[in-house]
Amino acid sequence: MTLIELTVVILVLLALISILFVGTRAYKRGADRSGCIMNLRNAQQSARSFQNFNRLDGGEAYDFAADLIGPGRFLERIPECPGRGTYSYSATIPEPGFLAMSCSLAGTEGHEPEFPATW
Repeated sequence: MTLIELTVVILVLLALISILFVGTRAYKRGADRSGCIMNLRNAQQSARSFQNFNRLDGGEAYDFAADLIGPGRFLERIPECPGRGTYSYSATIPEPGFLAMSCSLAGTEGHEPEFPATW
Protein backbone atom coordinates (compact mmCIF):
# COMPACT_ATOMS: atom_id res chain seq x y z
CA MET A 1 0.00 0.00 0.00
CA THR A 2 1.16 3.44 -0.76
CA LEU A 3 0.88 6.40 1.55
CA ILE A 4 -1.90 7.90 -0.60
CA GLU A 5 -4.00 4.73 -0.40
CA LEU A 6 -3.55 4.60 3.36
CA THR A 7 -4.57 8.27 3.66
CA VAL A 8 -7.72 7.65 1.57
CA VAL A 9 -8.70 4.70 3.76
CA ILE A 10 -8.23 6.78 6.91
CA LEU A 11 -10.30 9.64 5.46
CA VAL A 12 -13.13 7.26 4.55
CA LEU A 13 -13.11 5.79 8.05
CA LEU A 14 -13.16 9.27 9.61
CA ALA A 15 -16.09 10.26 7.39
CA LEU A 16 -18.03 7.16 8.45
CA ILE A 17 -17.30 7.83 12.12
CA SER A 18 -18.46 11.46 11.82
CA ILE A 19 -21.73 10.29 10.22
CA LEU A 20 -22.19 7.92 13.14
CA PHE A 21 -21.77 10.74 15.67
CA VAL A 22 -24.24 12.99 13.83
CA GLY A 23 -26.81 10.18 13.75
CA THR A 24 -26.28 9.43 17.42
CA ARG A 25 -26.82 13.07 18.39
CA ALA A 26 -30.03 13.23 16.36
CA TYR A 27 -31.24 10.00 17.98
CA LYS A 28 -30.49 11.39 21.47
CA ARG A 29 -32.38 14.63 20.73
CA GLY A 30 -35.37 12.65 19.49
CA ALA A 31 -35.32 10.40 22.55
CA ASP A 32 -35.11 13.45 24.84
CA ARG A 33 -38.03 15.06 23.01
CA SER A 34 -40.15 11.91 23.33
CA GLY A 35 -39.32 11.58 27.02
CA CYS A 36 -40.27 15.20 27.63
CA ILE A 37 -43.58 14.81 25.81
CA MET A 38 -44.33 11.70 27.90
CA ASN A 39 -43.65 13.73 31.06
CA LEU A 40 -46.05 16.42 29.81
CA ARG A 41 -48.65 13.76 29.06
CA ASN A 42 -48.31 12.20 32.52
CA ALA A 43 -48.63 15.63 34.15
CA GLN A 44 -51.71 16.36 32.04
CA GLN A 45 -53.35 13.08 33.00
CA SER A 46 -52.50 13.72 36.65
CA ALA A 47 -54.09 17.17 36.53
CA ARG A 48 -57.22 15.76 34.87
CA SER A 49 -57.41 12.93 37.41
CA PHE A 50 -57.05 15.42 40.28
CA GLN A 51 -59.72 17.59 38.68
CA ASN A 52 -62.16 14.68 38.32
CA PHE A 53 -61.36 13.22 41.74
CA ASN A 54 -62.03 16.54 43.48
CA ARG A 55 -64.87 17.63 41.17
CA LEU A 56 -63.14 20.85 40.13
CA ASP A 57 -63.83 22.99 37.09
CA GLY A 58 -61.23 24.22 34.62
CA GLY A 59 -59.64 27.46 35.75
CA GLU A 60 -59.85 26.74 39.48
CA ALA A 61 -56.67 27.36 41.46
CA TYR A 62 -54.53 24.49 42.71
CA ASP A 63 -50.92 23.87 43.67
CA PHE A 64 -49.43 21.49 41.12
CA ALA A 65 -46.48 20.41 43.27
CA ALA A 66 -48.40 20.05 46.54
CA ASP A 67 -51.56 18.49 45.12
CA LEU A 68 -50.16 16.16 42.47
CA ILE A 69 -46.58 15.20 43.36
CA GLY A 70 -45.55 12.84 46.12
CA PRO A 71 -45.89 9.25 47.34
CA GLY A 72 -49.48 8.08 47.04
CA ARG A 73 -50.46 11.02 44.84
CA PHE A 74 -50.90 11.23 41.09
CA LEU A 75 -47.17 11.62 40.28
CA GLU A 76 -44.59 9.85 42.45
CA ARG A 77 -41.78 12.37 41.92
CA ILE A 78 -41.06 15.74 40.33
CA PRO A 79 -40.67 15.26 36.56
CA GLU A 80 -37.33 16.19 35.03
CA CYS A 81 -36.82 17.07 31.38
CA PRO A 82 -34.43 14.59 29.73
CA GLY A 83 -33.11 17.42 27.52
CA ARG A 84 -32.12 19.48 30.60
CA GLY A 85 -34.96 21.95 30.20
CA THR A 86 -37.05 23.24 33.07
CA TYR A 87 -40.74 22.71 33.63
CA SER A 88 -43.20 25.39 34.67
CA TYR A 89 -46.54 24.47 36.15
CA SER A 90 -49.97 25.97 35.70
CA ALA A 91 -51.44 27.63 38.81
CA THR A 92 -54.96 26.71 37.74
CA ILE A 93 -56.64 23.57 36.47
CA PRO A 94 -56.03 23.78 32.72
CA GLU A 95 -58.92 24.25 30.37
CA PRO A 96 -59.29 21.61 27.64
CA GLY A 97 -56.61 22.13 25.01
CA PHE A 98 -54.08 23.65 27.42
CA LEU A 99 -51.26 21.88 29.25
CA ALA A 100 -50.80 21.66 33.01
CA MET A 101 -47.03 21.81 32.59
CA SER A 102 -44.75 23.29 29.93
CA CYS A 103 -41.07 22.82 29.06
CA SER A 104 -38.60 25.65 28.57
CA LEU A 105 -37.32 23.88 25.43
CA ALA A 106 -40.76 23.84 23.79
CA GLY A 107 -39.94 26.54 21.23
CA THR A 108 -36.36 25.59 20.43
CA GLU A 109 -36.23 21.80 20.35
CA GLY A 110 -39.88 20.87 19.92
CA HIS A 111 -40.47 19.66 23.47
CA GLU A 112 -44.22 20.03 23.10
CA PRO A 113 -46.95 17.81 21.68
CA GLU A 114 -48.40 18.63 18.29
CA PHE A 115 -52.03 18.29 19.38
CA PRO A 116 -52.45 18.80 23.14
CA ALA A 117 -56.17 19.41 22.70
CA THR A 118 -56.71 15.65 22.36
CA TRP A 119 -55.28 15.06 25.84
